[in-house]
Amino acid sequence: MLLGAILALLVGVLYWQSARTEPTPEEFAASVRQNPPGAPGAPAAAPRTRASAPSHIPAVELSSLGLAQPEPADSGRDPFRFESVRAASARSGGPGPGAGAPPPPPDQPVMPAVPQGPPPPPPIPLKFIGIAKQGAGRLYAVLRDDRGVYYGAEGDVVEGRYRILRVSADTVDVSYVDGRGRTSIPLSGGRP
Repeated sequence: MLLGAILALLVGVLYWQSARTEPTPEEFAASVRQNPPGAPGAPAAAPRTRASAPSHIPAVELSSLGLAQPEPADSGRDPFRFESVRAASARSGGPGPGAGAPPPPPDQPVMPAVPQGPPPPPPIPLKFIGIAKQGAGRLYAVLRDDRGVYYGAEGDVVEGRYRILRVSADTVDVSYVDGRGRTSIPLSGGRP
């Protein structure tokens, strides 16, 4: 079945190639050599179905490439340093916005911003949907997120990222494995 479809496709392509009315590149080059366009007695060009090239192509002046080009003017501004144009022009003494106005007061040194530490961890997306008891009363928290349902007792690691710190009848305390982001999740009963 598949072989028949491929064979039919091949026959269709061969027929389409043989029925083309456009000349091959070799035939086109030979006809141009025999009858150059614009020559007396040359046949009129047939209307084209494709978009034609522009009728006027501007000449490229290669001699202008050898001429000396003007050097760019120095603006006195350091592209690797952030400051306003007014401060750059005042420092260089050149004209700029506010030329002729009194110079701005000297800039006071800016204290670098003190890093505030790492950003807080993202909130823990788990929902506490129930508890389960095993044997002599060990409580297991049943948790869920968008990817699945998980369970674990106090001290267990859930989903490789969260540690269960405490399980009670109505809440579970969870943090990231490294101890950050401690949160208490109330029992939601499976509601979103």
